[in-house]
Amino acid sequence: MAEFREMADMQEALRTYFGFEGLRPGQNEVVQAVLEGRDAMGIMPTGGGKSLCYQLPALCRPGLTVVVSPLIALMKDQVDALQARGIPAAAVNSSLGAEEYRQVMQALRSSELRILYVAPERFAQEGFMNVLRGLQIGLLAVDEAHCLSQWGHDFRPDYLSLGRVRESLGWPQTVALTATATAHVREDILHTLQLREPAVVISGFGRENLDFAITHCEGRKAKFERIEKMVDRWKKGIIYCSTRKNVMLVFEELSARHVNVVAYHAGMTDEERAFSQDAFVSGRADVVVATNAFGMGIDRSDVRFVVHFEIPGSVEAYYQEAGRAGRDGEPAACELLFNHADLKTQEFFFEGSNPPLTVIRSLYNMLRFECDPASHELHLTVDAMAERLGKEVNPMAVGTSLSYLIHAGAIQRFDVPGQLAKGTRVLAPEVNFECLEIDHASLEEKARRDHLKIEAMTRFAYSMGCRQQWILDYFGEPNAEPCGHCDACSGSGSSEREEVTGDDLLTVRKALAGVARASRRGPGGEWVAVYGRGKIMDMLRGAKNASMHQYLTSLSTYGILRNLTDTRMKALFRAMHEAGLLQSTGGDMPLITLTDQGEEVMQSRLLPRLSLRGWSQKPRTHAPALRKDKTHELLQSMGLGRMDKELYEHLAELRKDLAVEFHMPAYRIMHNETLRAFATLKPTTIEAASRIKGVGPWLRSHGLRAFVELIQDYEGV
Repeated sequence: MAEFREMADMQEALRTYFGFEGLRPGQNEVVQAVLEGRDAMGIMPTGGGKSLCYQLPALCRPGLTVVVSPLIALMKDQVDALQARGIPAAAVNSSLGAEEYRQVMQALRSSELRILYVAPERFAQEGFMNVLRGLQIGLLAVDEAHCLSQWGHDFRPDYLSLGRVRESLGWPQTVALTATATAHVREDILHTLQLREPAVVISGFGRENLDFAITHCEGRKAKFERIEKMVDRWKKGIIYCSTRKNVMLVFEELSARHVNVVAYHAGMTDEERAFSQDAFVSGRADVVVATNAFGMGIDRSDVRFVVHFEIPGSVEAYYQEAGRAGRDGEPAACELLFNHADLKTQEFFFEGSNPPLTVIRSLYNMLRFECDPASHELHLTVDAMAERLGKEVNPMAVGTSLSYLIHAGAIQRFDVPGQLAKGTRVLAPEVNFECLEIDHASLEEKARRDHLKIEAMTRFAYSMGCRQQWILDYFGEPNAEPCGHCDACSGSGSSEREEVTGDDLLTVRKALAGVARASRRGPGGEWVAVYGRGKIMDMLRGAKNASMHQYLTSLSTYGILRNLTDTRMKALFRAMHEAGLLQSTGGDMPLITLTDQGEEVMQSRLLPRLSLRGWSQKPRTHAPALRKDKTHELLQSMGLGRMDKELYEHLAELRKDLAVEFHMPAYRIMHNETLRAFATLKPTTIEAASRIKGVGPWLRSHGLRAFVELIQDYEGV
């Protein structure tokens, strides 16, 4: 390891150790606040360089920087990178052997380390805390700070202790960092950590180089076809799946097509996961198929696409994972493959992370009564515990319940030499469950919040407007404007909507009437869902299966769409969902009812615009319009070079001036996609500029000449 030299000058440290000449917006504000001795909270998008916000100050000030991080893989990557730069760094987590741990602790006591990464559960060990109390801690950095909020998408109970940890260490200066935090999460971070008059830096959630899309897929085959197209076009990327089973299915599908792909999920061995991660990060593999356990802290800038095979459990998780694309600033694609049935998987995870009190109580009592009378220990896997509690108990819920019992001080978990299963020690078997310190109200509130996250993600999947604008609105970014290049903005989505008339309009109104008859009115006159989509579709077709509810067969709408096949009926309901005529409750068995817009269409007060594909009876006199290529697809096919970033900045400044002059948003002058095309193609004549996609009549008349003249000056023409 190279000899470390503390540097008083931040710019010198930045150049010497990281090779950068300057900091990005957001980074600079957080670093300056930390160097001034202030607490700080930084909210930056994935790829915004959050780690530099604590690594750089650690080189410019005396004392140890302690970094709280939730993932072992992230710690290893960061420590390896720091050591390669000659910065003394180490990590303390469960992956260390006894000798490795001893060496790290010796380096700590000798003040040899500059940065120490720590898993949050390590602070519960008094011996470790005693060592820290004897050191000069210059900065406490809480990475992935959303983990301490029950409103966050990856809540971890161990993070809740960090406020007490700060107090125990004498209130060291603290910086909290995360990529995705709503207003609720930001409030929780400030409250839990008790930051003192902190500098709060929110650098914006927008990622202009990412093209977001949502593709509604009827089944797995359609998803595979879409993935193949994404891989063929974008080459390098991440495919996220919700389950290990689907990870392997997608991996095998791509392997059969000779794609250079690896898989990653928690069921693999440590060696297998390490191999896959290293292969992808180093570039030896082009594509990784993974569960959400993969990606946090992954440092590969040329990821060109991120595909979600199923809907994630929250908007925060989706945006963080999608944000791993295009970290080099070049165009990248983020696509969600949505099928409503996939919500069942998220409901399974919801149940697993929010066990009812009855499960926690039953588990505790089982451990009390079955543990060894002398040692109060027993050795059972989580699956075995779930079997003891009953077949209907979700093993994931047992794992969560164990965490709650650990934090209540009721049990301890420990490694058993020579066994994979951990041991469990009941600390006071004589104590009844009712005497444990478990906040019942907090558990109920967490369950409520988690369900709201699933509902928000479902609304996003069925939304019709600009994808990025919807996300920025969700995170509370003020005055968010349409991005101009997602599938909704560019009109390149999977379905082009047309005004519905004639027999098709009658079909839509019949279907909406069926949904209305199968719903009920709430106390405020609002529509309340009662039945799921499948039941309502069966009712409209006049199905006579055994599961058909007697009430549905008695409705006046029973059988009024007998002429529609199952495939056409599904296409119709998908089109009505996409058009905002129906709303869903989410849940394990999702229920549907009308939206206000759907009622307007049903009552003949509004003409709908729907995709006609797959269900319409209207004869097609011409082939469906081909999906228009995006500008960067055209550029790619022409073999042109990369975008001139300096020219792009000049063009963006001109666009801003024109927006002020004509009193309209900048994106109305010229979309970012078109601006990127101008900075790549560099047209020096009006004729050449007019041929670029996105240049319409208004721009030709009002501002095109100014853009062309700027390019002429820039090119010296």
